[in-house]
Amino acid sequence: MPVTDLAAFAGRPCPDWYAKPQLGIFIHWGIFAIPTFAPGGVSIADLFRTDYDNAMAISPYAEWYWNAMRVSGSPTAEHHARVYEGRPYESFRGDFEMAAEAFDAGAWADLFAAAGAGYVVLVTKHHDGYCLWPSEVANPHMPGWASQRDFVGELAEAVRARGMRFGLYYSGGLDWTFRHIPISNFGDMLACVPTTEDYRRYAASQVRELVARYRPAVLWNDIAWPSDADLPALFADYYSAVPDGVINDRWLGMTSLFEGLREPVARVGFNAMVKGRIAEAGGELDNPPPLHCDFRTVEYSTGAHMGEKKWEACRGLGLAFGYNREERTQDYMTGEQLVALYGDVTARGGNLLINVGPMADGAIPEVQQRPLLELGRRIRGG
Repeated sequence: MPVTDLAAFAGRPCPDWYAKPQLGIFIHWGIFAIPTFAPGGVSIADLFRTDYDNAMAISPYAEWYWNAMRVSGSPTAEHHARVYEGRPYESFRGDFEMAAEAFDAGAWADLFAAAGAGYVVLVTKHHDGYCLWPSEVANPHMPGWASQRDFVGELAEAVRARGMRFGLYYSGGLDWTFRHIPISNFGDMLACVPTTEDYRRYAASQVRELVARYRPAVLWNDIAWPSDADLPALFADYYSAVPDGVINDRWLGMTSLFEGLREPVARVGFNAMVKGRIAEAGGELDNPPPLHCDFRTVEYSTGAHMGEKKWEACRGLGLAFGYNREERTQDYMTGEQLVALYGDVTARGGNLLINVGPMADGAIPEVQQRPLLELGRRIRGG
């Protein structure tokens, strides 16, 4: 009988392999590794405290380049006009695919194993909608907006060959090939979630394709999902394919909220509420508890409010997830800082999902490799 209610998953225990505190590796790599620009020096957490209304337009998140270049007056828009003279973001694809011919899945997997990772989570489709696998699900707005080389499959094989589990990130809440209003804050972001039937079919079909092909141990959705109505069957299909798999908590599917926030007055009220919550929480903002998840997530946050539920802290080694050439050496964590963060998170029962942002040719900068290798030596007791 088809599963139609998320209550069907109530009481599902977090699988033992994931429940133990450990290190995971996050990877943000894609077309955004060509422009590799965002304002540096200030963390997203600080921006939400000090300039909430513009935080996403001026954030250090280089992987948000396509969005920030469309926000009039933003540093990225000015940079894009000066350096690229208005070149379309889509035109970076050819440069990325040429550079990515040097991608070496084995080198990545060797580094992650040396860092002491138990699992790896690769971004398969970020908010720009570009897929790192040869998807057979057609994008009706950007035909062929997918790699012909199977980067996902190559990394899955290399990671598993070294005894680590392999997971997948998918941006279900944002896909700028379907809907793209310039995003500066949380209200804008949720108003940008596509809710059309064609996007619901597209996203659900792609997630099922990823599950069928790669059997990911972690199914890590980002931002939201266009409709709660799709989730019971999607989760049931995933657990059927991967019985000991885990699902994160970013599957908010409140279609009425997303569509309501497209009204400017509604966004003003929503943003005022969120700013109040950030102030009350001392600058940290947790995801609202979902109807079902196997673990909670926090981003550039301590996870102080997670309670008894299994949780995971994710952040970059620097201030961005995608590689940002504007970041200074002092913006990156040192080995000692990473060791201390890992110790704090795992001591409180969490997993640390630390991110690497490779350059377009797949090279992981030394400033990112060094702290990972130091952490690996500490984990192994060396």
